[in-house]
Amino acid sequence: MTYNEKDQHYKRFTVTSALPYANGPVHIGHLAGVYVPADVYVRYLRAQGEDVMFIGGSDEHGVPITIKARKEGVTPQDIVDRYHKIIKDSFAELGISFDIYSRTSSPEHHETAAAYFKKLYDEGKFVEKVSMQYYDEEAQQFLADRYITGTCPHCGNEHAYGDQCEACGTSLNATDLINPKSTLSGNPPVMRETKHWYLPLDQDEPWLREWILEQHKGDWKTNVYGQCKSWIDAGLQPRAVTRDLDWGVKVPIEGTDGKVLYVWFDAPIGYISFTKQLKGNDWEKWWKDKDTKLVHFIGKDNIVFHCIIFPAMLKADGSYILPANVPANEFLNLEGDKISTSRNWAVWLHEYLRDFPGKQDVLRYTLCSNAPETKDNDFTWKDFQLKNNSELVAILGNFVNRTLVLTHKFYGGKVPARGPLPEMEQEVVKEMATFPERIGRSIEVYRFREALAEMMNLARLGNKYLTDREPWKLIKTDPELTATVMNLSLQICANLAVLCAPFLPFTADKMHRIMNLPAMGWKDAGRADLLMEGHQIDKPELLFEQIDDATIEAQVNKLLETKRQNELNAWTPNAVKETVAFDDFGKMDIRVGTVLECSKVPKADKLLQFKIEDGMGTRTIVSGIAKFYPEPEKLVGMQVCFIANFAPRKLKGVESQGMILSAEDKDGRLVLVTPSQLVTPGCNVG
Repeated sequence: MTYNEKDQHYKRFTVTSALPYANGPVHIGHLAGVYVPADVYVRYLRAQGEDVMFIGGSDEHGVPITIKARKEGVTPQDIVDRYHKIIKDSFAELGISFDIYSRTSSPEHHETAAAYFKKLYDEGKFVEKVSMQYYDEEAQQFLADRYITGTCPHCGNEHAYGDQCEACGTSLNATDLINPKSTLSGNPPVMRETKHWYLPLDQDEPWLREWILEQHKGDWKTNVYGQCKSWIDAGLQPRAVTRDLDWGVKVPIEGTDGKVLYVWFDAPIGYISFTKQLKGNDWEKWWKDKDTKLVHFIGKDNIVFHCIIFPAMLKADGSYILPANVPANEFLNLEGDKISTSRNWAVWLHEYLRDFPGKQDVLRYTLCSNAPETKDNDFTWKDFQLKNNSELVAILGNFVNRTLVLTHKFYGGKVPARGPLPEMEQEVVKEMATFPERIGRSIEVYRFREALAEMMNLARLGNKYLTDREPWKLIKTDPELTATVMNLSLQICANLAVLCAPFLPFTADKMHRIMNLPAMGWKDAGRADLLMEGHQIDKPELLFEQIDDATIEAQVNKLLETKRQNELNAWTPNAVKETVAFDDFGKMDIRVGTVLECSKVPKADKLLQFKIEDGMGTRTIVSGIAKFYPEPEKLVGMQVCFIANFAPRKLKGVESQGMILSAEDKDGRLVLVTPSQLVTPGCNVG
């Protein structure tokens, strides 16, 4: 039985995790925000003996998938097939213990989602509206927001999308764009009438206000409650549940060709359709029985959908339970910058699993200990290394290894007999008994960082106890007490094997194997008699290994290269200046010269003074590039291009007899223009 009194009456738990979008792999932001905390919660409930259904799957509909398919010249199905496999396999390897991980492109989901819509449609639960929408006459289709680009009315970015300007971050409507164009044909779109169906959230506002703002005040997380309150206080508006697109669940109404269910409407129905897909499963008890607790794990960008819109859909049907809690997390940043899939600024799960084989629990531990539960948090590779080396290796791994090694050294790997408990041992037993409830209570209120810290505190207790008793010395003077110390240390190890399992399942399995532990549940933990006298312990193995600086440096350099590439991709050259006649260009005499001397101009921070061999003698040229070449003497011997027929002019008292050519890089750096190989000074450039 769980410790949380509010959960006592529930017979079962339906736990969902936000459906990752199948147009790319999963990254650490997804894991920290949704999947690791959800898995910790589910594994804990199972250890408590609760009846749990953990549901996940890929969200495979929507415009971004069709856009990606179009860019790659493949079908949307090709895209979702590729990423569904990557995501599903990565989750399995990380130990995310779904009971089912399905997909919204499956026939079963299409059937369930269409039937859900049809039932509400037949019962008159939708509002039908005709509106004007952009249409591409050449492509002969209505345009979703992302299929329209134009000039942002706020910042002037000429490549803004119909839903957002990525340059200034402003949310837009397609009709806000200046000079809109279709990305399909490149033509300006026209406005045409189209009919859609809307969920009348304005009519749901009274009961949503009472249900969320009254019933769940103080129960739901502050960030979740606050965002819901903001939406409700601003006044809820009807929201379209269909859209004009040819990829998705077809609208099950005659005469609606080219219309599909809006992805936000069909995706959460996936939780239901996936539950139904489990063969032999009485799916309705997981969704319609008041003795079932429904919990949605999501990121903060999905709060409104899971707290307001999906509950309104469930309420409209009338037979479903509503979520008891929606523990949404904030965002995880990466090395001080917002994670961005479009900029490839992320640590991708499938790449991590390839680069760090066997270290799934290190990532789980780091992400759980840094979980953005109340505010955005940051992942850095240095902190990842520190968490592994200074906590998992030095605290948990060190205690377990010392205990098992000493057990083999003193007792041949068998659990020694325990004698009477002195005061120190009585205190250790007493404190050890408190950890299951301390950890469990934090998990049940979705404070996973706190719960993980408590688990590690048990390892700290064991480390301190061993250090205080020093059994490697004590055995020489008091063998009987040493046996008691080692027996109790082994009991702490056995407790850790149980209590770390929700967080570190691979480590827990390894500890069970090494210590020959039987399957145990949460109710078994806290006891000091989990291991009987004479129980055989296998040969010790290290639970964790140090991660060296070179490994971390490689990951940091990988990100730095990504940042450099992003800067290159984001840079665009200046617009070409107005056309000039070739004869005008021909008037410029551009030549190559060799630098004989180079120094800073006194009292002029920006100027360098060059002495150039120009094939006819020497000349002095002053150039404003000093800040880019702080060691001008190193330029001696270099060949540069210069304009030879500019009229002389004085700069800071020095007569400059020409202009040295330089190129301005994307970051504003001036770089000297030089020939690719040595040429004779005075040669013309043309």
